Order: sequence, then C-alpha cells, then structure tokens
Amino acid sequence: MTTTLNDLETQLVALKKEAATAIASADTLEQLEQLRVNYLGKKGQLSQVLRGMGKLAAEDRPRIGSLANEVKESLQENLEHRIKDLNAAQIQAQLEAETLDVTMPAVYRPQGRLHPINSTIDRMVDIFVGLGYTVAQGPEMETDYYNFEALNTPPEHPARDMQDTFYLPDGNVMRTQTSSVQIRYMEENEPPIRIVSPGRCYRRDTVDATHAAVFHQLEILAVDEGLTFTHLKGTLKEFLQEMFGEELEVRFRASYFPFTEPSAEVDVRWRGKWLEVMGCGMVDPNVMKAVGYDPEVYTGFAAGLGIERFAMVLHQIDDIRRLYSSDLRFLQQF
Repeated sequence: MTTTLNDLETQLVALKKEAATAIASADTLEQLEQLRVNYLGKKGQLSQVLRGMGKLAAEDRPRIGSLANEVKESLQENLEHRIKDLNAAQIQAQLEAETLDVTMPAVYRPQGRLHPINSTIDRMVDIFVGLGYTVAQGPEMETDYYNFEALNTPPEHPARDMQDTFYLPDGNVMRTQTSSVQIRYMEENEPPIRIVSPGRCYRRDTVDATHAAVFHQLEILAVDEGLTFTHLKGTLKEFLQEMFGEELEVRFRASYFPFTEPSAEVDVRWRGKWLEVMGCGMVDPNVMKAVGYDPEVYTGFAAGLGIERFAMVLHQIDDIRRLYSSDLRFLQQF
C-alpha cells in the first residue's frame, strides 16, 4: 500500500489531536508517563507514523519532518503543563487535608497530676537523696522473721500486740512496716549505710478519718562507726525543716520501739499545735547482731514516718479516706 504525503499529514494531525485530548484527561502522574511512552516513546505512535517517510518523494520528506517536530513539541508542552497542574493540585489537596483551623474549638484532654501521696514521697526522697541517702525497696509480702523476729520482736514479745497483722495461710505476713527493708539491705551490704525505703504497709486497723488498713511509710536508716543520737536529731531536724519550713520547732519525747534503744517520738509545732510525725531511735544491738554487724564497732539510727500523715498536714486534708476515694473533685485540687 502506497503512503502519500496527505496520508502522513492526516495521521500526524489526528495523532496530535488525540494525544492532546488524552493528556488533558489524565488524572495522575502515572497516567501521563504512560501516555508519554505511548505517543513519544521509541515504539510509540509518532515513531510508527514517521516510518512511512521512507516511501515519500525526497522533496516531501522535509515537510513531514517539520510537521512531526511540531507535533512532538506540542505533545511535550502539553505533558509539561499537565504535570504542573497535577503537582499543583496534589499540593493543594495536601494543604487542605493538613490545614489547622485555629478558629475551631479545641479538644479538651485533662492533664494528669501526681497523687498527693506520690508527690509527698517524691518530696521526701529528694530531701534525703540530697543528704547522701539512696533508695531501697523490699517485698510487701514478708516472712515473720524479717517483719518481726530480726527486728528484735520474737514470737511472744508484747510489742507484737502493737500491730494487728494480716497473716497469710502459708505463715507469711503482709508487712506491717517498711523496717523489714532495712534488715534485708543490711544482710546484703556492709557499712557505711544510708538508705530510705518508702513503701506500702498493711495492718488490720479500723478505717476512720486517721487510720487505714493499707497505708504508706518511709523508713530511714544510717549505720556507720561513731553515729550517735545527736546525728539522728540533726538529720531529722534538717528533713522536717525542709518539709515544713525553716522556722519549725521540733521536739523529741522518750518512747519505746523493740528495734531501737533509746527510742523517741518526734513532734513538730505546726499552726500553733504540737503534732506527732514520726518515731525514731538508735538501732538496737540485737538488730545489729541479727544481720551480722558487730555492735561494738558500728552504731546506727532509724526513723519511720507515715506518708499519709505528712500529706494530710501539708495539704490540709481532714480525712485519710479522701486519699483513696478516687474522687476527681478532690484529686483535681493537687
């Protein structure tokens, strides 16, 4: 079949029109790339049309070549314009999707806060860490040995009546005090020792405004050569003044605890009244012997305090039960 000049011109004009329509209708960059290959590739439609130039007279070939270049340039220009349009549309869609309308009402997400017990523990620990103490932890389920016997409280000792204990079926107990932590720590570490051990304790107390069956204590222990009651008083005064204020009055009253001798109760004058805040004393020699320390060489002092008591005083809370009520109206105050 003979290819004429008019045939090639007609094919090129039709190709230009067809390609322009297809390019204008393309919705994605992938479609445009496929159209470019289809029309302008080595095996594309434009190349197939130009193969017929070899059958033209020599004087007609320049005309077809010029028309083919025009078609090619037109298609490339259409492709470039359409690519720019699609890129611009993509950017605009992304901007619209990511636009933040600052006039819209915000979504309220209430901020969490530290519970007053946790914040009180953190405050206490920070003070003692500043004094060179480290934090020690121990199990809440304890053996009778660590909770009582190693603390100089044998089975028939009347001091056991001071604490109404939760006994477990296997003979273990829920610890009644964090003093058990000091025994475990001393068994595994040699003096000098300076630790604080905050934690949860359990007693079969009748729950009322000032008592709870589950509560928190912080135990303080220091063991070294030459420690005296004067060191104990100085440490506790420094701690209490950091907690309540530098002008705080502190007094020590003689008392009794099975694991310290001598022992004392500590009171502070708070808002015009004396308030009992902790018990303390020098570590009993029998406790030293129980952990393998020589009481002729080492002395130590210990103190224990109720964290809820401090939290109630600092935040003027009138009932310990509020600390465990999970009432947001109460908790949001802190």
